[in-house]
Amino acid sequence: MRTMMAADRTLMAWIRTSLSMLSFDFTIYKVLQGFQDAGRPMREDAPRNVGFLAIAGTIAIVMGTIEYWQTLRQLRMLEHFRLMQPTLIMVRGRGRCG
Repeated sequence: MRTMMAADRTLMAWIRTSLSMLSFDFTIYKVLQGFQDAGRPMREDAPRNVGFLAIAGTIAIVMGTIEYWQTLRQLRMLEHFRLMQPTLIMVRGRGRCG
C-alpha cells in the first residue's frame, strides 16, 4: 500500500510540474505578446518561439503517466488490485479536458 501511495504522489508531482510549465509558457507568451502590441522592438515571432515549455510540459505528463502505469504493472505482479486507479483516471480526464 505504501508503494502504491508513493507512486500516486510521484504521478501528482509529474502533473504539478507539467502544469506549471504549461502555465508559465502561457504567461510568457502573453507578456511577450503585450510587449509586441505596445510596439516594443523585438522579433516578430518571439511570442511563438516560447512554445518549448508547452512541449516540455506535455512530454512530462506523458512520461509521468507511463512511469505510473509501469509501476502499477510491476506492483500487480506482487499483489492483485485494479489497474485503473483513481489517480490514473484523473490524469486521463485532465488530458481530455485540458
